[in-house]
Amino acid sequence: MLFSSPIFIFLFLPVVLFLIVISPKKLHNFILLTASLIFYAWGSVSHTLIFIFSILFNYVFGLGIDKASGNNRKKILTIAVTINLVLLGYCKYYNFFLDNVNSLLSGFGKSSIEYQKVALPIGISFFTFHALSYIIDVYRRRVSAQRNLLDLALYISFFPQLIAGPIVRYIDVATQFQARMLNMEKAAAGIHRFIFGLAKKVIIANTMALTADQIFVLPIAKLSPALAWLGIIAYTLQIYFDFSGYSDMALGLAKIFGFSFPENFNYPYVAQSIKEFWRRWHISLSTWFRDFLYIPLGGSRGSEMRTLLNLLIVFFCTGFWHGASWTFVIWGLFHGTFLLIERVGLEKILIRTWKPVRVVYTLLVVIVGWVFFRIETLPKAIDYIIKMSFMPSDSPAQFFLMEYLDTKIIAVLVIAILYSIRAFRNGNSFFERALHGLSQDALYQTFFQTCKVVISVVLFFVTVSYLASGTYNPFIYFRF
Repeated sequence: MLFSSPIFIFLFLPVVLFLIVISPKKLHNFILLTASLIFYAWGSVSHTLIFIFSILFNYVFGLGIDKASGNNRKKILTIAVTINLVLLGYCKYYNFFLDNVNSLLSGFGKSSIEYQKVALPIGISFFTFHALSYIIDVYRRRVSAQRNLLDLALYISFFPQLIAGPIVRYIDVATQFQARMLNMEKAAAGIHRFIFGLAKKVIIANTMALTADQIFVLPIAKLSPALAWLGIIAYTLQIYFDFSGYSDMALGLAKIFGFSFPENFNYPYVAQSIKEFWRRWHISLSTWFRDFLYIPLGGSRGSEMRTLLNLLIVFFCTGFWHGASWTFVIWGLFHGTFLLIERVGLEKILIRTWKPVRVVYTLLVVIVGWVFFRIETLPKAIDYIIKMSFMPSDSPAQFFLMEYLDTKIIAVLVIAILYSIRAFRNGNSFFERALHGLSQDALYQTFFQTCKVVISVVLFFVTVSYLASGTYNPFIYFRF
């Protein structure tokens, strides 16, 4: 069930909200847990038992780690981490592993291994990382084990962040399960955030998705270079607005129910280096890998060579976490390589470079990286990059830029680019500074709050009209 689906907007969410409003506070966590399990089962009934097993298993091992002492704590943690990773590995990488084994066997003239493919449980990468962060923080004594099974189950399964994040650390929300308060001001802010996220997803991401998908199904050799650039730029905007829009909706929903989640995106396409890009893109994942992999590996505390190796390991895992494909691994290592290059000297050069040049450099690296993320095989990805380079080709182009541009796509492209470079936020900040003297005026506050409500209502109805017209509505991160 996608947040951008009519059944979620007009049935699931209103029912949950109604039950919360009419129920006493002591039942709120139970209602949200029940709703979250239904939400998960709606998209993956057959995998619900795996999901429930993960919750129960981590609850028991969390208690075990908390009670143990000495070396036993580490042994229990090792078992818990291993079982979590084995479950993730089996469900997500079993097919990938055997496909690669069969490729090797075929190369040596041997018979392939026949096997039953394993279906990927929805959101397993996210709920596994939630569980791992919990038991590791319990081991580090940063938090006490949660003795209330219902509260821990709600943390792992809470539907706003269940299938696409953000990856919320237990330590950041531990006190909120019992101490949070529902109020109209917080709910209104949550609704506003949800609507803006919904609009980003449905109006911008879906429009860009349709354009990108139409181009990426064409034979690469027959694309004009300009059309190849349009395809990857559309995908670059699609994945940002798809994922950041979904994160906005998740943060908005959490706020409606009284929770506060950390931000997951901070305008990554204005970054001035790849290092800065990863401080702005999927922040919760970057933070997770920093705290639970990079630092335990030694971080930057050892030799320079060891630090570079640690970075490559982290970005290998980052790519592999995103999907069971070598192109995801290459995408991760591609980013890791540029981080290494920046660390060994490029960063010092960038600091002395004109800001627009730094932004263009970062965008070019990110955009080329998205080719590996989008295209399923390495040879095709390389062919696509060559096509983007405007190099002469023996095969004449048959598909051209203007065939895939119309007024609507151009308008959405312009809006998406302006939003990505913070034009709207900067304009709003300028407007607020210009009228700073009126900021305490009650009439001023009423006027701008009214404008905010009107904009939200208009955006909501425009978005709903898109959904009602059966607009293209994919979701990239649904498979992770």
